[in-house]
Amino acid sequence: MEDLEKLLLNSRNRTDLGKKVIEDLGFRRMMWNAKKEATDISLSCGGYSPWGGPNSCLLKPTREGAIRERLLRTPVLTEVLTSMVTAWDPDFAMASSSEMVRRIEKGRFEVRVGWLTYLSRRLGTVPPLPAPVRIEPMGELGWLLVLSPEPMTASNPEHVAFTARVRELLDRAGLIERPQAEPIGW
Repeated sequence: MEDLEKLLLNSRNRTDLGKKVIEDLGFRRMMWNAKKEATDISLSCGGYSPWGGPNSCLLKPTREGAIRERLLRTPVLTEVLTSMVTAWDPDFAMASSSEMVRRIEKGRFEVRVGWLTYLSRRLGTVPPLPAPVRIEPMGELGWLLVLSPEPMTASNPEHVAFTARVRELLDRAGLIERPQAEPIGW
């Protein structure tokens, strides 16, 4: 635990000159399991600056193999996201392929929607969503959206269209776009 805390504290954003910690930008860290079939977690947490991106936790499993098969199941990913959300209290977290994100995402600073998506209550209220989406409250923190009990892939046009539809409904509810403030005096 001490090593992990030290690693994260060393991941805080700092000024170029003097290397002073910029508290409002929080920290960013990517960690991986150091295996040939790598699984990694990318964290961007503790940021409060209007010029930074959103706080987020992203899990990227290996591309193929037994580890991927174990991870890419709804119950397992639900537990992974629940653990990440409980530990980090991000604005959002999601389980999706990079290709699906590329097809669905419309802006650089936006909440990403995937097969499983967590949304913090800080973002707003989740609207009603079409079946088979399951909306599960995560205590006082937010909601977990499970778009399908089976994996959603970017190679399936129906999955892409359905994920885009859910993203559109969340966007209409004000949950996707993250406003970016202009720096004062620049």
